[in-house]
Amino acid sequence: MKNISIKILSLVFFSASLASCKKWVDYDPKEDFRITQEEYLKSETDYRTMAVSVYTPIQWLNQAVPVGDIASDNSVSGGENASDVLSLQQIDDFTHTPNNSTLTELWVAAYEGINRANYLHQYRATNLAGQTVDFAGKDALYGEIYFLRAYYYFHLVKFFGEVPLFVDKRLTLSESKTLPRSPKADVYRAIETDLTNAIAVLPAVQVQKGRITKYAAQALLGKVYLYQKKYDAAAAMLENVITSNAFTLVADFNSIFLLSGENGPESVFEIQYSNGSPYYNWGGVTRGQGNHSVQQCGIRGLNGSADMPYAAGWSTNLPAQNLAAAYAAGDKRKAVTVLDIEAYKAANPSYNITYQVAPFKNTGLYNQKYLPRKGQTSGQVELNYQNNFRTIRYADVLLMAAEANNKATAPNDAKAQTYLNLVRRRAFGDLLHDITATGNTLYLAILDERRLELAMEGERFFDLVRTGQAAAKLPSFIVGKHEVFPIPQAEIDISGIAQNPGY
Repeated sequence: MKNISIKILSLVFFSASLASCKKWVDYDPKEDFRITQEEYLKSETDYRTMAVSVYTPIQWLNQAVPVGDIASDNSVSGGENASDVLSLQQIDDFTHTPNNSTLTELWVAAYEGINRANYLHQYRATNLAGQTVDFAGKDALYGEIYFLRAYYYFHLVKFFGEVPLFVDKRLTLSESKTLPRSPKADVYRAIETDLTNAIAVLPAVQVQKGRITKYAAQALLGKVYLYQKKYDAAAAMLENVITSNAFTLVADFNSIFLLSGENGPESVFEIQYSNGSPYYNWGGVTRGQGNHSVQQCGIRGLNGSADMPYAAGWSTNLPAQNLAAAYAAGDKRKAVTVLDIEAYKAANPSYNITYQVAPFKNTGLYNQKYLPRKGQTSGQVELNYQNNFRTIRYADVLLMAAEANNKATAPNDAKAQTYLNLVRRRAFGDLLHDITATGNTLYLAILDERRLELAMEGERFFDLVRTGQAAAKLPSFIVGKHEVFPIPQAEIDISGIAQNPGY
């Protein structure tokens, strides 16, 4: 998190080595200056430091955002050639297999976060020594932990469907070999329980930016209900966020995605990235503390004058012409979402722009929302961009609430229109583009608006799947298979769990 000293606690990574040392009955890890489990959870500081470590793996899920668009009709994999970032090429072409490295990374990172949350849950009442450590704000701190665990499981159930579910304690290697996949209903039930518990104790406002609030938990729970088609519950939960008056739509859509716009009045929940500690590890899940996906979507070989704002990248996750064409004339979101590099070059001759045309699946367009900019990285620059992911925006809440009200047992299309049109009025800057349709026509308009508003933010593929539109919109999509991604083969080999159908 920005401005938080993140410590990856030794107990998480040394548990296996400690177990192997048990045969040396006289060995004391302290002799080798090793920190053991017994050293932790003895003070408020310990609990708070370890809670921060539960946030950390959420940064490692950065590839979930490009996958959510590349797997859809919003963008293509791009890159230098057909083998450049092969895992994303396969997802784009719907040829991905259980050996896909990106999907494996997204599985591993989520379960690392769950294990960290479970460890703190396991010792909430007492620490390893059986001691009770109470302090002001402990319940609220655990609200953050339960939100994060719910977020990790929601990520997993969206990507993989039925997944191993464990919530009582940290899972050991031997236990992982016997844990089966749980039905999606059970996973969702656990997510709902965690978020309900979090809502009960989280504050409405956090002093430190990026910390989870009650409203973030309500918004995520509303989304979880929506994914299960629990429309009445979703409408009621999202209404809490709307009527709180804690959030507003930012007048300038472009400003949301600038560094100065992070954690702004439209931000319900953002994943925080930093470049203050420019650690990097190309071969690891962690890689760095920055947002790796920003480098991916930059313009390959970009050069220009010193005042040209953009930095070069790898030409991955290129917006599709289909997406650009979906925006109506006058929609201000188009220019913020897709950058036509040739048009930009022609409009700014003083920048003396040169660049390498994206060699593979070139669309001529680039992801403007998260395009790398000069001065926003450090160290190993590719891995340390500090751009936050705007994970839940107020506009998303409004559109989810519009959908839920339209599909409720007793539909409230008037309210659905109101929430939809708030988003559209910001997009066009007038009242002339309001939607007055009702029923299913209104529903389809809301779904179209989600695409336009949230494009390149990782929502599109999952929206198409949950609403049953994927097969009609995605030519290579196979019903009964591609609703979920394959369980990583490494997990199948270790745990012996069943693979998803078709893989």
